[in-house]
This record gives sequence, C-alpha cells and structure tokens, in this order.
Amino acid sequence: MRQIVLDTETTGIDPNDGHRIIEIGCVEVIERKLTGRNYHVYINPEREVEAEAITVHGITNEFLADKPRFAEVAEEFFSFIEGAELVIHNAAFDVGFMDSEFARLKPVRKTADHCGIVDTLAIARAKHPGQKNNLDALCKRYGVDNSNRELHGALLDAEILADVYLLMTGGQTALSLDADSGEGGAIGGIRRLAAGRKPLRVVRATDEEASAHEELLGVMEKQAGQTVWAKLQGAE
Repeated sequence: MRQIVLDTETTGIDPNDGHRIIEIGCVEVIERKLTGRNYHVYINPEREVEAEAITVHGITNEFLADKPRFAEVAEEFFSFIEGAELVIHNAAFDVGFMDSEFARLKPVRKTADHCGIVDTLAIARAKHPGQKNNLDALCKRYGVDNSNRELHGALLDAEILADVYLLMTGGQTALSLDADSGEGGAIGGIRRLAAGRKPLRVVRATDEEASAHEELLGVMEKQAGQTVWAKLQGAE
C-alpha cells in the first residue's frame, strides 16, 4: 500500500472565503515503511495571508511573493498523490482546501475521486476519547520528538504525523534507504526531511538491569521450562 502523509498551511481558515494554500508537505510511506521520498513546495496564494495565520506558521507575504502559483505546481503535486491513500490530521480541512484549489483548474479534480483518505484525528478521538488529540498532544502521548516544532510547517508536521500515525496504528517499521532520492525539483530524499530535527533517543538497559533480567528468566525457566525469550535468543 502506498500512503502519503500530508499537511498544508493556508492564508486563513475557510476556502469558501477565498483563502488559499501556501505550503504543501508530503511524506511517502509504502507498506508502513518511510521511503525517504517527499514532496514540498511553497505557493504564492495571489492574495494576502491573514495576520492571525502568520502567527501560526510564520509564513509572510514577502516570503511568498516569488513562489510559484498553485496552477504551476498542480500537475506535479497531483502526480505525487494520485492513487495513494492520504493520511491527514483533520482531513476535512486540508482536503477542502485542495478541492478548492483543484476547482480553479481544468480538468477539475476532486481529491476523494483519486485518493483514499484517512483522518488521523478521527482515529485518535476513537482511541483516546475525551482527551486532547492535536498533534502536539499525540506526540507527547506516543513519545515522538517534536522539539523543533516552534511554528506549524507543512513538511515538518507531515513527518511528525507519519511517526505518530505508524505508532498509533501498530508501530513503525524500518526506513527504506533504497528509494529513489528524486534529486532536483520539489521531490527529494530523506536528507531534506525537516532539516535539523533531533534523532529519536534510544534507551538501552544498564548492566544491572540486564543482569536482573537474566536472573528473572532463570527463575521462570525453573518454574515453567524454556521461555520464549530464550528460544528467540537461541535462534539468533
């Protein structure tokens, strides 16, 4: 299965009020493995970004002035997501903006006609009813490092959401390093993902903890025979 974990930043809250997409970030996952391929682009929205939105994502009108318009990146973006299952936090928001952007072009496309859609907010609410389920809360709950997330950013948020989604739905598998690095353009390799993000901390048992573990296994084997752990060690 090919999945695209996706996030957008926008000029405001409602596309029906003429608000537009200004940033798209996508992370590719195939068979629950991060492939290292991503899609990332800033977009000139052809309108002002609201001051309230700038306080959220920090993307200014001046920064966007020389960026491509959505019509210029639409085909590349659509090619990257077509046929995939999109994994989005609060999917109605991002899909609503995507559909609004695609509606301005010909042929008119509707996201759900070309992609599956998974809403991680709905999954989180079902798993953790009555709790906070925004991305920061989920990072804390699942131990995902979001220390670089001072402002919202589509690519960084998509990468963090990929970690959260895989942990929330059964655990993350290994990163595939043999994927096409896609040099050039907006599609790039893993080195371009959220530059500067700290690696996840690996916690290993101390010598004392390892010794205590072996003693406990010895007691268990005397009581019940060979443990599954011992069988796995013997198979290595």
